[in-house]
Amino acid sequence: HVQLVESGGGSVQTGGSLSVSCTVSRGTYSTYCMAWFRQAPGKEREGVAAIDSRGGTAYADSTGRFTVSKDNAKNTLYLQMNSLKPEDTAMYYCAAYTRLRLCRGVPPWSGYDVWGQGTQVTVS
Repeated sequence: HVQLVESGGGSVQTGGSLSVSCTVSRGTYSTYCMAWFRQAPGKEREGVAAIDSRGGTAYADSTGRFTVSKDNAKNTLYLQMNSLKPEDTAMYYCAAYTRLRLCRGVPPWSGYDVWGQGTQVTVS
């Protein structure tokens, strides 16, 4: 089974930057839609950024503060977060859409069937 492990969360001051990573084991990582979601206490989970098999991206935030990327050779997904705000505080989850054999085009915000355990990002 595909497994996802996030790392790189932590605490940062308002306006700072942080990068989180997600290492994928098993499966055909390079063909999947991959995405980052987040969930703050008391709030619903929401999409942050998504990427398709060819590197096409989608973002929930249009300000350009977040950048999703991936390294197929390392089976790793990244999320670079800049100009962080307190409202960005949340548990950040990596997700893979493994039921879709080949992800091309604008990556979706739903259908993700494999999730990591999450990494906490706190902005104060």
